[in-house]
Amino acid sequence: MYLYQRSIVKAVWLGKSHLSEMDEGSIRKRREVQNGSIDHTEDCQAEDPKPIKATVLQKDVGLFSGICLIVGTMIGSGIFISPKSVLLYSGAVGPCLIVWAACGVLATLGALCYAELGTMITKSGAEYSYLMEAYGSVPAYLFSWTTVMVLKPSAFAIITLSFAEYASTPFYPSCTPPVLVTKCLSAAAILLIVTVNCLSVKLANYVQNFFTAAKLFIILVIVVAGIVMLAQGKTENLSDAFVGSSTSFGAIGLAFYNGLWAYDGWNQLNFITEELKDPFRNLPLAIIIGIPLVSVCYVLVNVAYFTAMTTTELLQSPAVAVTFGDRVLYPLSWIVPLFVVFSTFGAANGSCFTAGRLAYVSGREGHMVKILSYISLRHYTPSPALIFNGILAICYIIPADINTLINYFSFATWGFYGLSALALIVMRFTKKDLHRPVKVPIVIPVLMVIVSCYLVLAPIIDKPELEYLYCAIFILSGLILYYPLIHLKVKWAQKIMSPITMHLQLLMEVVPPEKIE
Repeated sequence: MYLYQRSIVKAVWLGKSHLSEMDEGSIRKRREVQNGSIDHTEDCQAEDPKPIKATVLQKDVGLFSGICLIVGTMIGSGIFISPKSVLLYSGAVGPCLIVWAACGVLATLGALCYAELGTMITKSGAEYSYLMEAYGSVPAYLFSWTTVMVLKPSAFAIITLSFAEYASTPFYPSCTPPVLVTKCLSAAAILLIVTVNCLSVKLANYVQNFFTAAKLFIILVIVVAGIVMLAQGKTENLSDAFVGSSTSFGAIGLAFYNGLWAYDGWNQLNFITEELKDPFRNLPLAIIIGIPLVSVCYVLVNVAYFTAMTTTELLQSPAVAVTFGDRVLYPLSWIVPLFVVFSTFGAANGSCFTAGRLAYVSGREGHMVKILSYISLRHYTPSPALIFNGILAICYIIPADINTLINYFSFATWGFYGLSALALIVMRFTKKDLHRPVKVPIVIPVLMVIVSCYLVLAPIIDKPELEYLYCAIFILSGLILYYPLIHLKVKWAQKIMSPITMHLQLLMEVVPPEKIE
């Protein structure tokens, strides 16, 4: 099997024929060998007598791994480090807890919309595939351009920087870790995570499951400690919970913005629909189990924080969970930063896993360079797409502060969420013949569209800044590349990319995915 696949790549290098021309013959020959029509004992003696797999992404993600992907990606560093942003804009404990709960409800409603979209359009890529089906090529391309080039790699970089900061802090007890150390450690984490995801989907799932269990453990510890303190009568910070509440339209919007940022990741399973076992059952089930679980954890963790800290102390704390651990869990307070390290590493792994699939699908559709859609011969992973995402993430580590970048681009994220919810409404009328194993009430996507519009416009109206305009210009600048390279398909660009693609194929031992009927 491997000899046949490798011969395809070698044939390209030797110039005997184009890869695309050899795919059908190679696939046919492999099928004949598998069926016993051709005696190929000599070449197969050195091979592992395992069943021959098609060169496509394999369905290796089950229900449990799907739940762990959602939970593990949603729970990153935010709930442990900076829930104070929600408190800052909501103004008091009561509204803060309401915002956290409401954000969980909104995330669940959005995910239910994606459950219908994901079981109706069973392609990986999440919003990319839905925008393509509902609106056509241009909106889908702009989504992939923005997400592949900025949103996914910058989020990957931010998570690994949080990991590096907490992992290096014990080695610098009397001062802040040097910036160079945290950036080098962050880059090392990116390289390790990309390597794991390139080697095996199952290995990446095992890593995700382990670190999801670790972060749920520390959340359980914090929640139980909070319940014990409540039982001891530590309720003074929860009394008069609505005194000082904010009534500003923009401030409430920013509170939701920060809360929903902590919930971001509820759509991650839709990026890997093609690799999900029984997606019609497991996709909606993982959503129904995973997102409410995270919502309950977030609300209970915030209640626990308020049993140990006043609002002023919480706002002044550089890392809320660590302060909580120092006050409540001593002498075992060291487990909190340790498990924050575990949590951020697991979230980074989940982010890398899904980002690679988006680049893979957009490359397969011709909206990114073709090499991104190729699959490893040995490991059946989209290794070029994963490596590309990792390279961009390392590049985003270099600037002084990338949090500003992701904050300004967050309005684009909710813009695409709103367009996807609107796509669900549009396809109720334009794609009536599509099979819908899951069908949500139309009021849910309508509500998501309204909420998305609010979350896009509220920060801009409350505090208009030129950076939002720059982000919009960057998104639309993708059209400059779209028209000549994708719409017109100019020949000179293909001539430049063809030899580059061939050399990268040989280097990484990857081939285009097979089309299995």
